[in-house]
Amino acid sequence: MSQDGHKDWDPGTYHRFRGHRLRPALDLLRALPALPEGPVVDLGCGAGDVGPALAQLGRRLEGVDLSPAMLYKARATDCYDALHQADISAWQAESPPALIFSNAALHWTHGHDILLPRLLAMLAPGGTLAVQVPAQNDAPSHRMWLALVEERYPGRVDPATIPGILRPAEYHALLAPQGETALWETEYYQYLAPQENGHPVRHFTQATFARPVLEPLTEAERTDLIAAYEAVIRTVYPVDESGGALFPFRRLFFTVTI
Repeated sequence: MSQDGHKDWDPGTYHRFRGHRLRPALDLLRALPALPEGPVVDLGCGAGDVGPALAQLGRRLEGVDLSPAMLYKARATDCYDALHQADISAWQAESPPALIFSNAALHWTHGHDILLPRLLAMLAPGGTLAVQVPAQNDAPSHRMWLALVEERYPGRVDPATIPGILRPAEYHALLAPQGETALWETEYYQYLAPQENGHPVRHFTQATFARPVLEPLTEAERTDLIAAYEAVIRTVYPVDESGGALFPFRRLFFTVTI
């Protein structure tokens, strides 16, 4: 996490929806091919939520993240043989990994046309790059943050700070020549539990996607933008009698074995 150069992540806020964020990682793990000898790297490991599952592969496990707060939490899992504080775009493996595994992190790093071939070049022969990234930017949950901030505070948010990914066809064109490539999307229908203050979709997105939208604003402006988002988002994702909401969330997966 924290690949965007903004203030550090809040693990407690991020973990509010931990189960929904962990499930795609476990689905990606189940799609892995046989691995050669070598370590496993959890790239963008965050608080180490996937660490226990990755440790079951029986390899040396290394975690990489830019956030000191997240690395502190990852260290407490006692799953990692080594943890490295580094930006994903600049990180270099110390020895060829059998697996570079990245769950919900690479969308914070731009230049995938350069980054992904560089990661593949680090792998041991027969090694795999396995990636999951949100593919939700076109959904109302994400579009409305950008539309509302531009409407109310035009020019305040730097587009370069907004997380994003390539289109599936662009990934296929980039990755297929590099090795055996599998590419797919899954839409998860997540039931978000009621929150004490506000719409659950707002809380879910505010902890991640909306961080660079809100950070340039003053406290009063943030309050105003959140109120505007709340007013709109409940018409798209209605809450039930208890205050919970069904939230469709699309994610993109790919594995490349060299």
